[in-house]
Amino acid sequence: MRPRAGTNGPAVAAMVLGVTGLITSVVFVGGLLGVIGLVLGIVALVKARRTGVGRGMSIAGAVTSCIAIAVSVLVAAFMVWYANNTQKCYQPDSFHQYTQCVHQQLTGNN
Repeated sequence: MRPRAGTNGPAVAAMVLGVTGLITSVVFVGGLLGVIGLVLGIVALVKARRTGVGRGMSIAGAVTSCIAIAVSVLVAAFMVWYANNTQKCYQPDSFHQYTQCVHQQLTGNN
């Protein structure tokens, strides 16, 4: 089935993947969706330049995909930082002890 005249399929896909990637970027899935959306956004921009259809959606898809990638990278960096700073707290006897240990590790009150 061929797309309707006047549509840019990669632009629509890039926009959907960019928004979905942005929503799911806090659980790392968004980074992968963002990469795919960014590639499709670039393909859609090339197609939009040739056909004149879907330029705005292509740009929006590429931008939201880039933001999704950035948020995923920041979340991953935060998780590594957090794990590094709280590694002494991973064997608590209770959740209360865990929270106390994390608070002590992050504030420096040992």
